[in-house]
Amino acid sequence: MAITLDAVVRSDLGRGASRRLRRTGQIPAIIIGKNVDTVSITLDEKKLILAALKDEFYAEPTTINVNGEAIAVKPTDMQRHPVTSRILHVDFTRV
Repeated sequence: MAITLDAVVRSDLGRGASRRLRRTGQIPAIIIGKNVDTVSITLDEKKLILAALKDEFYAEPTTINVNGEAIAVKPTDMQRHPVTSRILHVDFTRV
């Protein structure tokens, strides 16, 4: 079963903006692709945690819906808090 996540493009970048997002239950992330511009997005923390608990999240392509466009991605890096193991940031690569 394929995993689908909804995302919102974010224009406010930087450490302070990311901290504000995390306080509201959002996780900053980026989508990287070859010959395509990098897209900064925001994901819902609860939905991302539920997806990250499944093995398919890492093994199969995940679909991220960004402004009506479905992008097939795989997670390449996930940063976690050193003490609480809370997800802080995710890097996705286009498939």
